[in-house]
Order: sequence, then structure tokens, then C-alpha cells
Amino acid sequence: MAKVRSSYVCQQCGYASPSALGRCPSCNTWGSLVETIDAPAPPGRSGIAVGRAAQPVRLSELQKTDVPRIAVPSGELSRVLGGGLVPGSLVLIGGDPGIGKSTLVLQAAGGLAEAGKRVLYVTGEESAQQVKLRADRLNVRAGDLLLLPETRLETVLATASEQDLTALVIDSIQTMTIDELGSAAGSVAQVRECTARLTQWAKSRDIPVILIGHVTKEGTIAGPRVLEHMVDAVLYLEGERYHQYRVLRAVKNRFGSTNEIGVFEMLEAGLMEVAQPSEAFLADRNANAAGSSVAVTIEGTRPILVEIQALVAPSQLEVPRRSVNGLDPNRLQLLVAVLQKRGGVPLGSQDIFTNVVGGLRLDEPAVDLAVAIAVASSAKEMAVDAQTVTIGEIGLSGELRSVSQIDRRLNEAKRLGFKRAVVPASMGGRSGELPKDFEVVRAATLREAIGAVLR
Repeated sequence: MAKVRSSYVCQQCGYASPSALGRCPSCNTWGSLVETIDAPAPPGRSGIAVGRAAQPVRLSELQKTDVPRIAVPSGELSRVLGGGLVPGSLVLIGGDPGIGKSTLVLQAAGGLAEAGKRVLYVTGEESAQQVKLRADRLNVRAGDLLLLPETRLETVLATASEQDLTALVIDSIQTMTIDELGSAAGSVAQVRECTARLTQWAKSRDIPVILIGHVTKEGTIAGPRVLEHMVDAVLYLEGERYHQYRVLRAVKNRFGSTNEIGVFEMLEAGLMEVAQPSEAFLADRNANAAGSSVAVTIEGTRPILVEIQALVAPSQLEVPRRSVNGLDPNRLQLLVAVLQKRGGVPLGSQDIFTNVVGGLRLDEPAVDLAVAIAVASSAKEMAVDAQTVTIGEIGLSGELRSVSQIDRRLNEAKRLGFKRAVVPASMGGRSGELPKDFEVVRAATLREAIGAVLR
């Protein structure tokens, strides 16, 4: 019998060590190395197999072929995927526990089944009856939706091969195991090998596979970060657990853009699409309150208006607090420093709290001006005009830098009833592309923008 060997594998990056270590040398994560049993190599595979050489093909000789996508009933999910599921692709949907991953996938699988497609839903965490209870709550009709409570991947692939499937769903990939490996379910070895076999199965049959992966804040289990390089698309479902809105964002997509997002609202009947995110994010806005401004950000192909809130209060601590929700904390520190040095707003002894309404996370530099205006508005106790939006990136010297697609941002603001915008003086776009009957105020510096908004 082959000697059983073990190694310690990092559950974050996959680094392997022959001995136990407190911190991973690759990703510097503490306590992430877990002992994993290494399976012996099958007989006959110790040497290098020499086969017939493959014949290369000239790129110019290949004919362009249009691969028909499988339409997904959910418009927001289809937008993020790039127009639907590509046959033979692997799509990984990750997110924190309880965020709604299984709900989203079950609704999509039910929609495909109602459209006459046969889908196999493999559940490794729940029984078939438990999935049925959730399906009844979500008003998912059975149709050709097949349920398989199973954790052995060999059984799953054997069953799936006997069915004439349109799609295969694995919920979740951390529960799948292969008998040849002695490591526990959810380990790096099990997750990688299961994903590799699912990839081979999907590519050979042109059947898309949707994988659900869990991510914890501690990152103690093998989550999507280990699998991102193995799958075709990686989607993250984001949002605060106790907020009603969820954002589906693509961080990798071999068949579409990674800039698109899908917005959903969590209701009792499941995740419902939000076709007009701007109207939803601005629905409960208090236009007369100090510390509130409206930013216009571009997510993929559509502009979205979102409210930025800020609260500035005297601090009782030696080091004032800087609390951020939905923004980059380092970016807020930079904007606060520019506000003090270039904008003439004293904030050294003030606690600053900022929030993006709706649970949306903003990383685009074009929202810098809206964040700075919200902080200045709260510090000066002066409300921003309710019909004004602010757009622009802020430099270290206090200058306002131009942003892309300024015409689309302004047209969206006008469509929602806004009448005025403060933008960088060097904004791009031709004047013919800008909306008519809409006041555009150009400011070269942050101080000018504050003076134009907080009169």
C-alpha cells in the first residue's frame, strides 16, 4: 500500500507546506494552513506520457462562429452574465452566508424550468424537502427542475450524464467530495479537484454549470478565491444582510464585461429585479437635510444616481473617528485631508461618518466630489440644493479632474428630475451631447465647487 502523506494547505491562496505554520508565507494570513491528506498517484501515471503531437491551426484560417447563449429569465442576472449562459461554461456565484445566493440561483433555475429547459439542482446542504419549502415560498413552479440531494461528485456526474440537461447547479461546491481524496469536504484539494472534473464534464457536453461558493469574513474555508482561475465567470452577491438591496457584480467574465452590475431587492417572495436602481436608491431621500448629496456613478453600461450621506460631529477622542460604509476608507481619509488643506473646511477635531444609501459599494473616483460636498455640508450645517448633482474626481492639490461619459450622467440626472449639476471645468464630451434646459456649473477647484453648491 502507498504511504499516506499529508501537507498543510492555505485555505486562502492554496500554498502548500510540509509542516504546520502559523502564518502563510504566500498571502500572510494567520491560521489558514489546514492539514490535508495527499492522495497517491494512480498506477501508470508516474512517467510522462508521450502521445501524438497536436497540429496547430492558423488564427486567420479559423471561421468566426456565434455561440448561442441560453436565455436566463432574470434580466439583471442576464445583464451581469453578458446576455445569458454560455454552453459549457462554469459560473461561480459567491457571497457571505445568508446573502441570498441559493435564493437567486433557485429562482433562475425555476425560470429556466418554466421555459421548458431541464435543470438539475444538486443540493449538498439541504434535503429535497427543504428545497421544496423554499421553492414554495419563492413561488417557483417545478416544471422540469430536478432535485438531487447528494455530496458525492461521482454520483452527481453519473446522474447528470443520464439526463438531457440544459444546465447543472451545484449548491454548494464546498459540500462536494471525491472518494479518491482523503481530505474533508471544503478543503482546497477537494474543491479544486471537484471543480476540475466539473469543468471537464461541462466542456465535453456543452452544458453550463452554476456553482455556489461560500465566503466567510474570516476566510477559514476554501471559497471562490481559490477557484477564480478555474471557472469562466465569477459573480459576487453583495449587500448588507439586513438591508433590502443586493448587488450582483462580476469580477471575472470570459464572455462578457466585468463592469456590469445587477440590482435586486430582497422581499418575502425572494429577490426581485430593480429595473431602475436610481429611483430606488433616492426614494427615501431627505432633500432638506445637511450632509446629503447625490452622486452619479457609471456601473457597466448604465448611470446610477445614489445618495451620499455624511455626519460631522465634535470628537471626544484624541484621534477622531472616520467611519465608512460603502466607500474606500483610504479614499475618505484623502478627501478629508484635501478638504482641510484646499477646501478651507476644518475637520481635524471632528468625527466623520459617511454612508452610501442602499448598501451599494462605490469605487469610482467620479464620486469624490459628492463625498466631499456631503462632508462639507454637514460641517457647515448647510443643505445642498435638492435639484443639484455633483460629479468629479478630486486631486491632491484640490483640482477637479474630468470623468468619462459625462453626457450620459447628466442625461440620467435630468431624466430623474434634477435641474443642475456641478462638474469639473475640463469635463469631456461635446456640448451637443449635453441635455438641454439643464444648468451645468463648471468648477476648476474643490473650493469653487463648495462655493457653488453651499451658497
